[in-house]
Amino acid sequence: MNTPLTHAAFLKTLTPEARAALTARSPRAGLGHLVAHGGAILLLGGLIAAGVPGWWALLPVQGVLIVFLFTLEHECTHKTPFASDRLCDTVGTVCGALILNPFQWFRYFHLAHHRFTNQPGDPELAFPKPETRAQWLWHVSGVPLWIGSLRLLGRLAMGAERPSYLPDRARPRAEREARLLLLLYALALLSLLWSPVVFWVWLLPVLLGQPFLRLYLLAEHGDCPQVADMFDNTRTTFTNRLIRFLAWNMPYHVEHHVYPAVPFDKLPALHARIKDHLRVTAPGYAAFSRAYLARRR
Repeated sequence: MNTPLTHAAFLKTLTPEARAALTARSPRAGLGHLVAHGGAILLLGGLIAAGVPGWWALLPVQGVLIVFLFTLEHECTHKTPFASDRLCDTVGTVCGALILNPFQWFRYFHLAHHRFTNQPGDPELAFPKPETRAQWLWHVSGVPLWIGSLRLLGRLAMGAERPSYLPDRARPRAEREARLLLLLYALALLSLLWSPVVFWVWLLPVLLGQPFLRLYLLAEHGDCPQVADMFDNTRTTFTNRLIRFLAWNMPYHVEHHVYPAVPFDKLPALHARIKDHLRVTAPGYAAFSRAYLARRR
């Protein structure tokens, strides 16, 4: 019986030419995707603000579009979606502001997650996956996330957040960003005294959209073995083009963890090389959720 290929062994099979092709950052792919994703948010926001017939039905759609900017912020921590590092940092900061996920802090949190995926040292393990159906409902609601995000912003703003993965050189930037974000959110709430548009276009939609992101993210590592090999500790979920668009191709999640330097637009090409070695997959997010809940009876 053949020994399964490890992710480290797979990487050794890639020639220098293949690595260069896979990791090349496109000057157009990310910009085009950003225009489409951001344009959809602006379009729906305009329709909601204008009160077009049936505008209320657009609220959860707007929410899904906004909260899935998390996947773009995530890509920006790797500096892969755009050819310009500065643009990656700027876009990542704006995305984080819209979903209460401060970019400067998240970059180091996420890099530690990659360094120790599903192993001791992975900061994501500090937030255990739901083990009962009641915990699953609470998790999917998004309420624990919002509470945790506000507490994190408060700790950062006060200089009290000092995790091991956040280096001393980065802490002043993270703390300054948190203070600016809290000011932004205070101004947004204050604006409601004059106009409800921020509530309908941004605040309520992100509350409605967050459960969809919780379900999506749970599939990335939920119920995966806590081992070092990325072929075992991460899941690729097969889905449709719309969800791959919303998530910036991150359903190819094993592929992303095996080779994080590969930009979102090159992940399908990496998947073509890696698909025969995948060991943890799901045929869709609904199928994953059903199986996840079935294991919790």
